[in-house]
Amino acid sequence: MAKHGKNYLEVAKQIDSEAFYEPLEAIELVKKTARAKFDETVEVAVRLGVDPRKQDQAVRGVVVLPHGTGKTKRVLVFAKGDKAKEAEAAGADFVGDQDMINKIQQGWFDFDVCVATPDMMSEVGKLGRILGGKGLMPNPKAGTVTFDVAKAVQEIKAGKIEYRLDKAGQIHAPIGKVSFDAEKLAENFKALIDALNRAKPAAAKGVYLKNVAVSSTMGPGARVNAANLR
Repeated sequence: MAKHGKNYLEVAKQIDSEAFYEPLEAIELVKKTARAKFDETVEVAVRLGVDPRKQDQAVRGVVVLPHGTGKTKRVLVFAKGDKAKEAEAAGADFVGDQDMINKIQQGWFDFDVCVATPDMMSEVGKLGRILGGKGLMPNPKAGTVTFDVAKAVQEIKAGKIEYRLDKAGQIHAPIGKVSFDAEKLAENFKALIDALNRAKPAAAKGVYLKNVAVSSTMGPGARVNAANLR
């Protein structure tokens, strides 16, 4: 069990570890108990009633948070010709083809998200081991392998996040910063939960949203009443 400092334990007393809160109330408590000197990220952890070992119960997707995440992501687009121009016009930070592939092979990683047109994937696929290990490989399910590069870039810049079930059957996702208004965080929270409910696998049985909690990067978590979110 992790050991916490005196300040953490003091603020943690403000949250009843046995209670289940409504989303807005939980978010307000998380904002109140965030004590770091930087603008902490507000994160949501959801335990799903699925078996992560079974492919037909995999949960993965994307959602555009209405108020963004508070972080502007640096977008790299692998594209040629007119598609490269579209990506640049849409606000991509880096655009290229073989030149960018060579750069990455040499150890360059000054970007947060990769987008690629389908015709580039035969070349980008050669970076599978490098990008895959960092969770940066373009993927059709995440909307990052597409000919509509302008839309992909605009959505990422607007606050699109990807969620993916981990080996423990949980989803972890950011919904903004502690400095956000509680109402905006609550709307981002709702957008994420709605997306997870829509992504429920047909093979999933029993209770789907088992446990939901909200916390800040360095602060204590507040459990949310999951029964009202189903």
